[in-house]
Amino acid sequence: MTPAPLPEIEYIDRRTFEEEIRPAARPVVLRGIAREWPAVAAARASAEEGVGYLKRFSRPDPVSAILGEPSIGGRFFYTPDLSAMNFVRGQTPLDPFLDRLLRDRDHAQPYAMAIQSVPLPELLPGFAAENAITLVSGEVVPRMWLGNAIRVATHYDLMENIGVVVMGRRRFTLFPPEQVANLYMGPLELTPAGTPVSLVDPDNPDLARYPRFAEAARFAQAATLEPGDGIYIPFHWWHAVNSLDPVNAFVNYWWNPAPVGLGNPYDALLHALVSIAPLPVDQRNAYRAVFEQLVFRGDGDPSAHLPDAAKGVLGPIDATAAARIRATLRDSLSRS
Repeated sequence: MTPAPLPEIEYIDRRTFEEEIRPAARPVVLRGIAREWPAVAAARASAEEGVGYLKRFSRPDPVSAILGEPSIGGRFFYTPDLSAMNFVRGQTPLDPFLDRLLRDRDHAQPYAMAIQSVPLPELLPGFAAENAITLVSGEVVPRMWLGNAIRVATHYDLMENIGVVVMGRRRFTLFPPEQVANLYMGPLELTPAGTPVSLVDPDNPDLARYPRFAEAARFAQAATLEPGDGIYIPFHWWHAVNSLDPVNAFVNYWWNPAPVGLGNPYDALLHALVSIAPLPVDQRNAYRAVFEQLVFRGDGDPSAHLPDAAKGVLGPIDATAAARIRATLRDSLSRS
């Protein structure tokens, strides 16, 4: 099944983004958002010029990189038994990495290479001053992704995300968060980059092994981005990313609008896997009802009937209250 095209918008300003795009919580292609970037102009001229522009800002310090054998076909993933990754991690100075991308362009089966999620001020000081967007706060630190024609497995981010293609083309395939049961999540303890990934290759799904993916595919949306194009990916939307050209550069902006000082929801998930998932089904169902009422608040404020002084943990949670609750949890866990 061919994914539906992602909706697109051009000439967006910050007000429109904040008041219309983000509240809708749906992904959108931001076509041409960075068309005026000098880096994009250089990349459109040629890969050599694009690489030369990046080298203007590069430093000799080594950075983290990942490398996969030609046999993986550019797909960073697990080994067949899911016991390890099919790539290795190492360190490299940036300039030789960029030179290798150019040198391998005509190789039929190159090594898969990537530098991922490095803060731009560390990797390319000065780049962000010449190449910036106005849709997010200046406090959001942009990150750079570099590599050749690689494929990143379907995953989600625990952040809001705007990404901008600088060099090469990228194809994004997205699935809404509620399709999690149909995406066949891989191990939680061993992941390529922190969050779980789908075990299904969306480009060649094995429906005999993963039959429910056919349902997820009904909700898939996709788009191919050219240099200067951007994409908004809301919190927790699953996305697979294919870099389509032998030299690729991508900048993204991650931020979290949630209040600071709160607990980590992923910690709560792990604790629930230990304390709730193994319970008898009747007890799980009881806790499901309690969580729906108190945590997910499907029926509104569960403390509305209480005076403010009696609301306790059901009332507003600020950083001080969150710290007090975490201290109580630590004490409880130490006695478990």
